[in-house]
Amino acid sequence: MIKYPLINSKDTLVNQCEDLKKQNKIAIDLEADSMHHFKEKVCLVQIADLNGPFLVDPLNINDMSPLKPVLEDYKIVKIFHGSDFDIRSLDRDFNIKINNLFDTEIACRFLGIQKRSLAALLKKYFKLSVDKSFQKIDWSIRPLSRDMISYGITDVAYLIELYEILKKRLEDAGRLLWAEEEFEIQTKVRYENNGKNPLFMKFKGAGKMGRRSLAVLENLLLMRKEIALRKDRPLFKVLSAESINKMAWELPESMGQLQRTRALSPRQIKIFGENCIKAIVKGLEMEEKDLPLYPREKTPRFSPEIPERIKALKLMRVHASKSTGIEPGFLLSNATISAVANAFPKSIQELKNINVLRRWQVEILGENILKALGV
Repeated sequence: MIKYPLINSKDTLVNQCEDLKKQNKIAIDLEADSMHHFKEKVCLVQIADLNGPFLVDPLNINDMSPLKPVLEDYKIVKIFHGSDFDIRSLDRDFNIKINNLFDTEIACRFLGIQKRSLAALLKKYFKLSVDKSFQKIDWSIRPLSRDMISYGITDVAYLIELYEILKKRLEDAGRLLWAEEEFEIQTKVRYENNGKNPLFMKFKGAGKMGRRSLAVLENLLLMRKEIALRKDRPLFKVLSAESINKMAWELPESMGQLQRTRALSPRQIKIFGENCIKAIVKGLEMEEKDLPLYPREKTPRFSPEIPERIKALKLMRVHASKSTGIEPGFLLSNATISAVANAFPKSIQELKNINVLRRWQVEILGENILKALGV
């Protein structure tokens, strides 16, 4: 096992951060407990610099602010793998932003690397096998086991070397500037609280339901949230989305009807059955005027030419993906294609003015986009 220091006091963290300020690049990873608790939190911060890796235990340090000036310092490269979750979590828990990012997962996309999980990359470049079972472990457990520590350390121990490999490949391919633009955009993501009412707005399939089922759905979601909060369990470990959806569609009003829906297991019916029936009946008894209405955005009226433009752009994307080795969806998303088709740019400058397009996309695809549009 790699030797490491475990930092579990603010004073030690302050001293370590003073050393980090002297570095020009550091690797970072986080472990959280979303699979095991209602309110997700960062349970471990793994950091590596040129002196080696170490761990920071935020569950024993109630003030993580010493990390803030380090992670927000533009002079220090911060190396992550798949940084979206980590950046949002640092924002949510510690009000820490990331500047000067290098994301090895995004770098792999620009290099056409299809197997780009960290485990796959560690195996490819360092002949190292990683036990994936630790991805689902409860990282709030204390004390940390030796195996948990070893796994956490491994996640960052090779990131600086991986960064050097991928950066060199990007430079050789003339794609480093493209990746750096995407890194900069990635640093702007922020945590969004999705727990606000109405809860059905974040529930897949709610838009297809009638108003009565929507009322029942909202009551079921509120009930599930209250139970999850009380038990400190993730929502999906109380009742699955599939179970909630089935009850909202079939609207059972008694325990017998609920059993016949097979939305819940016998054990779940015993534990949650009465609460579910109460939530459903409450929605069924709601007056018509009080029933919720799923908000609908007006579908924009497109000219008849737009579907043909979209088709031409998607065909162009397929050819561009083959020539660049970059996956089609990353090269140009469907949403971006629709925006371009609707804007119908007549020149490279007009392409640049479409705010959903990156500079690197215009550089790679600009002329091909115009050609596909028949300009």
